[in-house]
Amino acid sequence: MDRDPASTQMHEHKEKMKDQPSVLLTGNGAPIAHKTASLTVGHQGPLLLQDHVFLDEMSHFNRERIPERVVHAKGAGAFGYFEVTHDITKYTKAKIFSKIGKRTPIAVRFSTVGGESGSADTVRDPRGFAVKFYTEEGVWDLVGNNTPIFFIKDPILFPSFIHTQKRNPVTHLKDMDMFWDFISLRPETTHQVMILFSDRGIPDGYRYMNGYGSHTFKLVNDDNQFVYCKFHYKTDQGIKNLFSEKASKISSQDPDYSIRDLYNAIAKKNFPSWTFYIQVMTEQQAEKFKWNPFDLTKIWPHKEFLLIPVGKLVLDKNPSNYFADVEQLAFNPAHLVPGIEPSPDKMLQGRLFAYGDTQRYRLGANHLQLPVNCPYKNLSLMNYQRDGFMSVNNQKGAPNYYPNSFSGPEVHVAAKPPPFNVVGDIDRHEPIDEDDFGQVTMFWQNVLDADAKTRLVNNIAMSLSDASNFIIERAIGNFSKVDIELGQRLIDELRKAGKSINITAKSARL
Repeated sequence: MDRDPASTQMHEHKEKMKDQPSVLLTGNGAPIAHKTASLTVGHQGPLLLQDHVFLDEMSHFNRERIPERVVHAKGAGAFGYFEVTHDITKYTKAKIFSKIGKRTPIAVRFSTVGGESGSADTVRDPRGFAVKFYTEEGVWDLVGNNTPIFFIKDPILFPSFIHTQKRNPVTHLKDMDMFWDFISLRPETTHQVMILFSDRGIPDGYRYMNGYGSHTFKLVNDDNQFVYCKFHYKTDQGIKNLFSEKASKISSQDPDYSIRDLYNAIAKKNFPSWTFYIQVMTEQQAEKFKWNPFDLTKIWPHKEFLLIPVGKLVLDKNPSNYFADVEQLAFNPAHLVPGIEPSPDKMLQGRLFAYGDTQRYRLGANHLQLPVNCPYKNLSLMNYQRDGFMSVNNQKGAPNYYPNSFSGPEVHVAAKPPPFNVVGDIDRHEPIDEDDFGQVTMFWQNVLDADAKTRLVNNIAMSLSDASNFIIERAIGNFSKVDIELGQRLIDELRKAGKSINITAKSARL
């Protein structure tokens, strides 16, 4: 292969190591026995706080960049409101949904995932879609993407995955060996990769894409009955995407295309909106579901679990200052309100720790006192947290310890969530016989038309052709398990591009 030194940097490292890698260690030098699964109670979780390997990895990862966000660095924000249009009080006691017509202030931040703050908006990349609801019960952060799924299902792999989307630490260049090596070694990424390289991979600005909470949550009603839930917000502007050629042209002419489009639309009073839906699944349905209902690489088919309309998201106000209102806007999936709770979703469980930790690192221990992040309620007497950098609320002389005899804040028993039973062996549970390709096959066979399939093949082949041959062949093996036609078309396209592919499209699923 005729490749420059930057493209072969990792090959040089491998040659230096002579195929004898060193022992993998934690930050304190302890050997790691297992690196691809978090410590959970039973096969489906939840995670344990005692998992030092995960905490060591994630807490270091959250501190790798300053002051820019490690991921989702390039973004746009706006403000508006959420209005309830349909009654879902039978599912949840959350006051935000208490009556039809109720409005709650919101802040929304859109973003690309992998690029730096100065990168182009029209790259092939998932888009972040994070919503902050300023409810009377506190802030609720619904932190999702423009796709209902993600690349991985265990959070311990998140730092490694994001490293493959960033720059090679030696060359400081994007590296297709890094990207496709990880992708091809983790077959569960196939679903998201297919969506990423399809026509949906480059939205035409932020107004013309859907949003998803992506994770599985729990809704709890006044009787402490619960259902599992997924959140969806469908654009009222209609879906619009960019093909690769036009996206590349825009990237060179206007790298801030999506930020500009959102700001101008709101400034012209062409307020973008999204219709808010939920899907619900009972505990009994979850036990019988064909796939793991808490697996972030899977969807819940809409034919089985209908979209239930809830309300409307409307953005009608631009930031008054980008740094104060967008750069300092901090989201945390652990910011939930009574009636909305986590599920055993492993990726969600990992984010409950990671997001708050990274915000405390990026913005400081008192970032929730910043106006854009604080809840819309009386902050004078709130909790027992004090001091730290930029503490602006001294809570008017109230005691800083609990319990106390001096009128400090008291607990609110009504906010207590119902107990639930968890049973299982504590171990690092790898996926067992999980179907990583069935839903992707449906996407290829039933969702994409002939032209869309051709563009998808061309987009994958264009990116994959810059990787090493052995990685290309491994990736083709995965795509062939989606559909043998997909594998063969990729082989044909790569051979046209001059790649010597020594593999036949074979599918173990056929």
